[in-house]
Amino acid sequence: MSELQCIVVTPEKTVVSAAVHFVALPLFDGELGVAPGHTPMIGRLGCGELRLETDEGIERYYVEGGFVEVNGDKITLLTNRAFPAAKLDELTAREALDTARQKPSHTPELMAIRDRAVTQARAQVQVARRNRK
Repeated sequence: MSELQCIVVTPEKTVVSAAVHFVALPLFDGELGVAPGHTPMIGRLGCGELRLETDEGIERYYVEGGFVEVNGDKITLLTNRAFPAAKLDELTAREALDTARQKPSHTPELMAIRDRAVTQARAQVQVARRNRK
């Protein structure tokens, strides 16, 4: 079976560098699936679940914004945050969502900050819910 080299990089470190069979990732306007031989592209990441299909099974991560590049049999994600989805706690994520919804939004700048915080917290709740054990 063909493979892709998947690399996930945050400002702090390389989170993933692995051979994978398939990648599903969140774009700002939906989800994208990438298999070996995918057309080269660059896209803007959204917040949500990154799924990697490997020989060992499916690995799940939470990613938060950034960019993705697909070129040949290599996919690179440059993201603000990335960590294993198992580290997300649904209760903590729900509390963050409640806090984000209560942020002030009486100016366009504050509204943008609030909306970004709500989007991130909502994505964390969804990823935590999908990864319950």
